[in-house]
Amino acid sequence: MTILRERGADYEIRVVGQRPTPLRDFYHALLRLPWWATISAISAAFLVANAVFAMAYLLVGGVQHAAPASFADAFFFSVQTMGTIGYGAMYPASTAANAVVVVESIFSLLLTAMSTGIVFAKLSRPTARCVFTRHAVISPFDGMPTLMFRIGNERGNQIVDAKIRVVLFRTERTSDGKTYYRPLDLRLVRDQALSLFRSWNALHPIDETSPLHGETPATLAAKEVELQVMVVGLDDVTMQTVHVGHRYFAKDILWGARLADVLSETPDGNILLDLRRFHDVEPTAPKPDFPYPTPKSS
Repeated sequence: MTILRERGADYEIRVVGQRPTPLRDFYHALLRLPWWATISAISAAFLVANAVFAMAYLLVGGVQHAAPASFADAFFFSVQTMGTIGYGAMYPASTAANAVVVVESIFSLLLTAMSTGIVFAKLSRPTARCVFTRHAVISPFDGMPTLMFRIGNERGNQIVDAKIRVVLFRTERTSDGKTYYRPLDLRLVRDQALSLFRSWNALHPIDETSPLHGETPATLAAKEVELQVMVVGLDDVTMQTVHVGHRYFAKDILWGARLADVLSETPDGNILLDLRRFHDVEPTAPKPDFPYPTPKSS
């Protein structure tokens, strides 16, 4: 059974009946892990392999100048062999010891090749590092109730030809009494940008065609609504496709609030981008046909 824990979610996804693929999944896990974890895993594999071959040398003997029954000497000889160092102070002096050296040399080639491949794959794998506002908000915008959230690029590069998609998932009961998790696309005012550099506000007008039309905070919670956001574009440095995703749950959506302005004009005519207010929201005065509670400003 595989258990997946969504970040910020109040539930777990348990997968049963999945065909196990430990080696393939382990490779992808190493690519997803941070560098310190990947290097630690490679180092641990190196140390364990040398410990195994050290036990083999102790078993067959035949390592010249190694202290009798010394695991330390056998381990250091294994490290010298696997690392192709070969100081010459210790060397195999029997057929059995030479046979173990041959096996270890082959294993060393494979371990080095796999480790090099993993490190190269991590170095050449482009990743996007974007930040999403902690909350999505719903409030009147230009006379229309609108869902809004903000995306920022945390890297110094640009994501060229960035496209954004938002899908709403909600729990429904079909006419025959079955539970159905329905995905619905949310149309954005602008779903593409020439480049994503620092900040981008995504707006979804809640009109009669919107899946959010007529919803309230209570109904969103009852339907276990989730918003899945995906941004795809080209890294302007590597010119490779990058993507990043985020999820907003019903509890992450604030009603009667707007995103605080982060762009302003200075007296000398320049533009000021204040990222300190990136996550800030401000309460809005509800319209007569938008009677939702307003939160306190953050």
